[in-house]
Amino acid sequence: MTDLATLLEVGGPVAALGGGAAYARARHPGVYWSTVGLPVSTVRLLSSYGSVMEACGLTVAPSRLRVLAVKATTRREVRPVPPRRGIIRPTTTGLRVRLRLAPGQEPADVAASAERLRHAWGVHAVYVTTIKPGVVELRLVGFDVLRRVRMPRKLRPDLLRVPVALREDATPFVRDYHTVPHQLTLGATLSGKSMYLRHLVAGLARQPVALVGIDCKRGVELAPFAPRLSALATDPEQAAGLLPVLIKEMEDRYDLIKARQGIAPSTLDEEITSDIWGLPEHEHPVPVVLFVDEVAELFLVATKKDEERRDEMVTQLIRLAQLGRAAGIYLEVCGQRFGTELGKGATMLRAQLTGRVCHRVNDEASAKMALGDIVPEAVAAACAIAPERPGLAVAGDTSGGWSRIRMPYLSLGDAAETCRESAHLVPDLPALQPFRPDIPVRPPAETPSPVVRPRPVTD
Repeated sequence: MTDLATLLEVGGPVAALGGGAAYARARHPGVYWSTVGLPVSTVRLLSSYGSVMEACGLTVAPSRLRVLAVKATTRREVRPVPPRRGIIRPTTTGLRVRLRLAPGQEPADVAASAERLRHAWGVHAVYVTTIKPGVVELRLVGFDVLRRVRMPRKLRPDLLRVPVALREDATPFVRDYHTVPHQLTLGATLSGKSMYLRHLVAGLARQPVALVGIDCKRGVELAPFAPRLSALATDPEQAAGLLPVLIKEMEDRYDLIKARQGIAPSTLDEEITSDIWGLPEHEHPVPVVLFVDEVAELFLVATKKDEERRDEMVTQLIRLAQLGRAAGIYLEVCGQRFGTELGKGATMLRAQLTGRVCHRVNDEASAKMALGDIVPEAVAAACAIAPERPGLAVAGDTSGGWSRIRMPYLSLGDAAETCRESAHLVPDLPALQPFRPDIPVRPPAETPSPVVRPRPVTD
């Protein structure tokens, strides 16, 4: 009986701790990492750093001075030298440590061993970033941050910079219109493309920006955001009337820039500009972001008359993509496919869209349309997205870099409520006033009836 009591006293808490750790690892990986994974991985890294680097081929022969010093002071064997390790910095999702490379090493050598380092130190993934010549940073991610996305708390959205998703290395993916003015987003049905669009609209709704939408699905995607939209076209006919207005707005802004470029002897060099951002602050035209949902609907035609209208709209979109950035007009084009089969001008328009985001697609050809011409190695990653993970996507740009991203869940009601609360930020653009969508009037909330009916006072 005494042995059984001792077993219960010792084994009970151990079993409870083991069960709690297993539950936390499955349901709350962040908590598990902070309490168990972080100290274990830190001990592994500190205790096996030298041997792991040697096994991965990341060591070099020691200098002659080091060899002489070791032989003069000790009788130990002179071993190869690993990269010098900096201070380990823990985070809520992993670890960060900087390495100073030895002479003859390059960051590609460390990146090639990232998978080996992951298994050696028992973490989910290892990513290598070049800080400066000779210094790289290892970002160790303790768990799959894309399974349950939680955006970092300390995010400061700036004008035309919107954090919309989380990268697989636990850093935020920011949609920056200053560096990537135009973007193409592709994805099949239920792939999370609409969720990406909601985050963009909700993020921009809080900024002094004009939002313009072309939604040829009768407005089902963008109509809930009507209180914050400056213009909305819900079919190709309305789009054919809206695009010329945007072209005229762009030309007027170019006239403003050229008027500012009337160089006089007293004009300072820093006042000469080639875009709206170089104008004085009180002369800045408000930026315009044009959302085009289901872009294929603008290309599809049934009659000869529709074909002429299609060619005109495609030409106007290409002009906006080529010249809109300097005028503060940016494009966000979404669809399921965007290939040459859509017709004349599709390839030319796609070539002007610098950023690419590819969600789950139905075939490899669709992934090649989004990523094949800028990051061919990312096509396989886009085709491997499972239907069970909506919102997972591959983001790339013309620099050749790419990464997996995923958006946190944002309900349509919350995004629409954000637009209603930001309706006062809709800028005054008279040219777009005829295309301003009708804002539905919300029914007044019903006053609940009292539980106890009041009785009249009688004499």
